[in-house]
Amino acid sequence: MKWQGRRGSSNVRSSTGGGKMIGGGIGGIIIAGILWLVFGVNPMTALQTGQVIAGGGSNGTSSEPAISDDRDTQFVKVVLADTEEVWHQIFNEAGSTYKEPSLILFNGQVNSACGGASAATGPFYCPGDQTVYLDTSFFVEMRQNLGISGDQQGSGTQENQGKAGDFAQAYVIAHEVGHHVQTLLGISQQVNEARRQVTQAQSNKLSVLQELQADCFAGVWAQRNQERVQFLEAGDIDEAINAAGQIGDDRLAQASGRAVAPDNFTHGTSQQRVEWFTRGLESGNVQSCDTFSGAL
Repeated sequence: MKWQGRRGSSNVRSSTGGGKMIGGGIGGIIIAGILWLVFGVNPMTALQTGQVIAGGGSNGTSSEPAISDDRDTQFVKVVLADTEEVWHQIFNEAGSTYKEPSLILFNGQVNSACGGASAATGPFYCPGDQTVYLDTSFFVEMRQNLGISGDQQGSGTQENQGKAGDFAQAYVIAHEVGHHVQTLLGISQQVNEARRQVTQAQSNKLSVLQELQADCFAGVWAQRNQERVQFLEAGDIDEAINAAGQIGDDRLAQASGRAVAPDNFTHGTSQQRVEWFTRGLESGNVQSCDTFSGAL
């Protein structure tokens, strides 16, 4: 993925603490995937951690590392800036205004308007403060433990070897920004209201549809950004599809030895995640991301 030489977002900063309640993340299954694959957490425990949306008033402790100029930090800034450019364009085309999210890099622990979180929570978006949270060790963990190669192009160069694929990392950030877009469009609020009025199985289905739409929005961003700056290289799409495919509800259930129970899914199967990301990527059109189809 070509990313050097473009502007970095000014909305990236280090953690400053604050907030009062526990917040969720990438979406339970993505977080569960990271917890399971990276940290070896029992999948059921991982799912419970990833699905916590609100909890008791814990103030927690937040480390406050300074923003560095290392490769990963610069990469995050550029990817967030790329999402800003694309979503400003899309909102403008619709006669609306895009409000940029913040992205906070933290180390170990952080407090948000959604609550306290640790590195084990994985990347997450908090609608309460419209901020994406990303632990500074996340990309290192991806490189070492998620099995995503940084040398999809087969260059064999030392610089690429041992790195997680840049576009797989960008997909994760774009997915979280997709949740921000859902908040701006009022979709998240509608889903939350609808989930309070239905059975648990129906609530889980709405959660799946919301996560799949965020995947689709990530695909839309990738296609529109490709038109804008031609940033994709050989192997990049495979990296993102591989990342999406690793964290489907069905795959996690099978890997943990549990029965595959669709009523318990909260984020979609591997096939669904890949399908909706690909749909957004091929269309570049937000209208193609209506996963709900009258469900709300």
